[in-house]
Amino acid sequence: MRRAWLWLVKNTLNRVTVRLARAGRGPFALVRHVGRKTGRAYETPLLLARLGDDFVAELTYGPDVSWYRNVEAAGRCRVVVGGREYEIDRIEVCPPDVGLRAFGNPAALVLRLMRRRDFRLLGRKS
Repeated sequence: MRRAWLWLVKNTLNRVTVRLARAGRGPFALVRHVGRKTGRAYETPLLLARLGDDFVAELTYGPDVSWYRNVEAAGRCRVVVGGREYEIDRIEVCPPDVGLRAFGNPAALVLRLMRRRDFRLLGRKS
């Protein structure tokens, strides 16, 4: 069931949100990463929150999704936020209280209600 849901999201919603993120419109960001098995370049739309110069990602579908496993294996990626591209060279577990604070209200309230507690800090290259 989960696999079918992820396929549906990837082949419908993601196609629309990738376009919005590339254009710097809406709340979406892009994570540009390379497949750990295929070596192909991918773009995955996400909601990211700013935390100083860095970004926080909420792992909606957990740490076993391809984009996160690719980024974790490579130790780096690029994110496109508001039409600007940033190089990421640090991926760390982010405490839930810090992640929720980064998203701010009302997003943090929704994340709390949904019991989301899996966040990652995407650190920008200095």
